[in-house]
Amino acid sequence: MAEQALAAKAWPFEEARKLIARLERRKSAGKPASEVLLETGYGPSGLPHIGTFGEVARTSWVRRAFEAMSDVPTRLIAFSDDMDGLRKVPDNVPNQEMLRGYLDRPLTQVPDPFGTHDSFGAHNNARLKSFLDGAGFRYEFASSTDYYKSGRFDEALLTLLNHYDAVMKIVLPTLGEERRATYSPFLPISPRSGKVLQVPLLEINPAAGTIVFEDEGIKTELPVTGGHVKCQWKADWAMRWLALGVDYEMAGKDLISSVELSSKIVKAMGGTPPEGFNYELFLDEDGQKISKSKGNGLSVEEWLTYGTQESLSLFMFQKPRTAKRLFFDVIPKAVDEYIAFLDAYHSNQTSEEQRLENPVWHIHGGCPPDERYPVSFALLLNLVSASNAHNRDVLWGFIRRYAPGASPQANPGLEKLVGYALRYYEDFVKPAKTYRAPDDKERAALEDLAGRLDAMGDVRDGAEIQNVVYEVGKTHGFEPLRAWFGALYEVLFGQVQGPRFGSFTALFGCAETAAMIRARLAGEAS
Repeated sequence: MAEQALAAKAWPFEEARKLIARLERRKSAGKPASEVLLETGYGPSGLPHIGTFGEVARTSWVRRAFEAMSDVPTRLIAFSDDMDGLRKVPDNVPNQEMLRGYLDRPLTQVPDPFGTHDSFGAHNNARLKSFLDGAGFRYEFASSTDYYKSGRFDEALLTLLNHYDAVMKIVLPTLGEERRATYSPFLPISPRSGKVLQVPLLEINPAAGTIVFEDEGIKTELPVTGGHVKCQWKADWAMRWLALGVDYEMAGKDLISSVELSSKIVKAMGGTPPEGFNYELFLDEDGQKISKSKGNGLSVEEWLTYGTQESLSLFMFQKPRTAKRLFFDVIPKAVDEYIAFLDAYHSNQTSEEQRLENPVWHIHGGCPPDERYPVSFALLLNLVSASNAHNRDVLWGFIRRYAPGASPQANPGLEKLVGYALRYYEDFVKPAKTYRAPDDKERAALEDLAGRLDAMGDVRDGAEIQNVVYEVGKTHGFEPLRAWFGALYEVLFGQVQGPRFGSFTALFGCAETAAMIRARLAGEAS
């Protein structure tokens, strides 16, 4: 497996090879590594969103790819920057007026607007851990507040203080004139107001480990250790890499310049920046970047209402460097693509090398389930539409006729898809349906097709049925043939596209499809 993994081309393996090379460099320098530490970061100023899930998932796949190549132990830390000050009130939380009274306070000192936890930071941390646990990720949760206050960061904070001038030379040229006048890598926590202050420093005392600043007109001195300060986030990122010895951390494309700056800072402190990867951002239905403070785009919970967790993981896995629109209409395609990849993985024609390139190997940690899906999600959606079925039993009746060995017990994955299809159809497909009347040419072709399907009896061969559909289209002069299939979808299903018609008819039944055609021709639409 290790030899095959070293040659694999899937992007997690490409990333894992960066870690292999990093270990080799450390070994050559006489500092062999006892473990590899991967990190993901979360800013709990807003509710966790699907992008947060994506970052942890992608980092986990890199971790698993590395583990296929190396015996060096790994750890993944999901780090929450919960000591950051509340800079603005998110749009998607209750009790906003109450929260406005706590602006600039550390998130773990802001009351929970939902009233379920000790603080807003604790609430959002719990939400983060809940959906990471639900997805089965292997990770260790880390709280910025805990690490600062417990002294875990003290040594790195003193190192940052000792390299204060070097850090300022790196950061100041990147700032505007107004921000340069007040910038400091250290943000004192006011002993008077409890706020995270963005104020210039009057003095730094590396020997004493303290900083001096003005707080409400009073000259104040605080140690940089013990949770008395919070670093500006780019300096914080670098300090954290140094303190923890982070080997790998990915970030969104919008943070490329921040990664570069933090890398310079950690080098100035004598550390080595982690290996990394810049992924593209997700966009909402209007093409805007999704944001945890706005709550736009899909949530993990919303996706899992209409599609499988595996389909969500596949969406995250594919083309991570391509910006993708993340809205409800991407779910059916992701579900069916997952089914196709799973079928390919278990095919006797698939080599071990090809299995390592298959997304399902990564999604399932190297052990994809031996599950079969005799019916696609797209077919289920159209079956619901055509049969006017509103419960599982009716749908399973059609499925058993098409695939006699299938059952909810033998195909638990398909049983889940049946439930998803019913919900997705009612909420998204049915409201958008727009049936149109056929023209004379289309009516004649549809009447011909209905007659031929009646004559086929109980044929369940989708390819054979598809050939008949082709013949009808050619006989009635449809050129190109996609105009004929367009007419089928628009007249029969009330939508501009649909599944392979032969496969749908094999599932629904030839006689049933013929009856549906005649009902549509008579002006009936469900």
